[in-house]
Amino acid sequence: MTKRLFPGSKADGHNKCAFPATKRIIGDLNWLMQRFPLDIKNKEEYLKDLTEAQKHFEVQEEMLNKPKKVLPSPKFMGKLLEFQKEGLAFLLHNPRSLLADEMGLGKTICALSWLTKLNESPPYVIVVPPHILRQWKSEIAKFLGEDISVHVIKGLKPYSLPASEIYLIHYLILRGWKNYLPRFGFNACIFDEIQELRRHESDKYSAASLLAESTDNVIGLSGTPFYNLGAELWNVFNILEHHCLGDYGSFTREWCTGYLNQRIADPKVFGDYLKSEGLMLRRMKEDVLNELPPKRRIVQNIDVDEGKFDELIAPTVELAKKIPSIKDAWERGRESMQAIDSTRMITGIAKAHYVTAFVKTLMEAGEKVLLYAHHHAVMDIYMEDLKEYLPVMISGRQDAKIKDEAQKAFMAGDTDIIIVSLRSGTGLNLQRARCVVFGELDWSPAIHDQCESRVHRIGVKDSVLCYYLTCNAGTDQHMMETLGLKTSQFINIMGDREETEEDKMMAQTDMQEHMKKVIELLQQGGRKKEISDEKIIEKLKKLERLPTSKEPTSISEFYDEISEQNEIKNDIDEETKRKLNKISQMSVSKIVKGIDLDDFEGE
Repeated sequence: MTKRLFPGSKADGHNKCAFPATKRIIGDLNWLMQRFPLDIKNKEEYLKDLTEAQKHFEVQEEMLNKPKKVLPSPKFMGKLLEFQKEGLAFLLHNPRSLLADEMGLGKTICALSWLTKLNESPPYVIVVPPHILRQWKSEIAKFLGEDISVHVIKGLKPYSLPASEIYLIHYLILRGWKNYLPRFGFNACIFDEIQELRRHESDKYSAASLLAESTDNVIGLSGTPFYNLGAELWNVFNILEHHCLGDYGSFTREWCTGYLNQRIADPKVFGDYLKSEGLMLRRMKEDVLNELPPKRRIVQNIDVDEGKFDELIAPTVELAKKIPSIKDAWERGRESMQAIDSTRMITGIAKAHYVTAFVKTLMEAGEKVLLYAHHHAVMDIYMEDLKEYLPVMISGRQDAKIKDEAQKAFMAGDTDIIIVSLRSGTGLNLQRARCVVFGELDWSPAIHDQCESRVHRIGVKDSVLCYYLTCNAGTDQHMMETLGLKTSQFINIMGDREETEEDKMMAQTDMQEHMKKVIELLQQGGRKKEISDEKIIEKLKKLERLPTSKEPTSISEFYDEISEQNEIKNDIDEETKRKLNKISQMSVSKIVKGIDLDDFEGE
């Protein structure tokens, strides 16, 4: 009886019960003692907890009737929309809850602003799917500043973690850290795409459960609707707060179509209960449409298959190296364009599987997706990877009849994904799509504007979400700069105002300049050299041989010494330079005087 009335309670079989000291349990105990008065040994502590619980539920009731708004901390470098301020208020009031806003409404931004408002200081841990690790790292730098230290946990075998403020780990290796992470002392934990934990029969789930129990601040993020299956819902919320929905048997008796039956009897009533209990907040796009711009463009940095890229780019690198020796200008120009086109296709192929992994998350969330690409080889990979969703395709190698059939199938709802060539969509009406994804880019801003217009048409009262999936290899970075995609959310580009002749001339000049940079990059080997944290540490340690008299007096001088003495090329990427710039002057002094770098690796 005790377990049924008080979720998470324990009985030892000798008329003794133990109750977890949560606000929800304390409120229920107060209800019980109004009917059956009990003696309380530590009455003062109980009354203090009861007062806090009463205040919590009073505020919770107020927030249901009139949502509160909280401004982010000055440490947060972004700007929240009004509904996002309400989301921040909800998370702060309910530190064990699920933010289930529809995809594209800024759950990541809310979660990061939540971290900056917590009373508890770092370290924090964020658990994410593997294909968005890079994106989380980028978002942390953007919204929390590049000076905040982030460590990406790697491998299944635990090692001594360096000092850091935020730790990122993906679900596939979480099981290997099952016993290490709960003892580390994290003050907050975020589970992104928490539907990854909807099944409990795995070491991944067990590791996540132990990690969640080790801290008081645990939130889940998911824009994916839960599919009315009680078992999956119960598993997810059990991670956030143990037995907040009772034990599984009690849960199915109360909410499902029968004892131990998995299907929720009335999803709407259950959803309202989750909201009233402060366990979940979910807003749909139509709920906040008046706050959203007509187009929301998001640049999403994804991974790339570096092995595949290096393998495919090798012949193009050799071609680019021969270009300067070609005397005929016309032939030199033709070979340059061939090298650029080849690099562009190889970029698309090398990131194709990561593009489809991202698209699958949209499909699982019930989105209708318009996926753009340029090369037939890339589109073929998309078709194969996404075949379970029955995609249709429109490309330049199809006749008018097949294109028309594909368009009709998508608009009729026979499939929720259509793959379209960037330059084959002229005049198409595909406004059933709710998300536009650019798996490959075009050099021309006007092409992207036309592609977006297939969905965003005059008279359509909606906010179109456009994802630009880019990587750090090949042509993407230079095409991004040509298009003006320099931030993760951007406006006043690509059709937000009418393109003038001056705009066209500037775009053409930018394109030619960035094409030259692509050729230069090929001549240097195909992609920028990236130096790992371990390699940087190794290079820094070598500075111990420097005489004290030659100790660098500035970060710039310090960087020059590393480049000169240890033969690091000047063309290393900006991320590596930023890592070097994070080394404080005190740390430089410690290195030169021979103190082990491992002692202050996180500084």
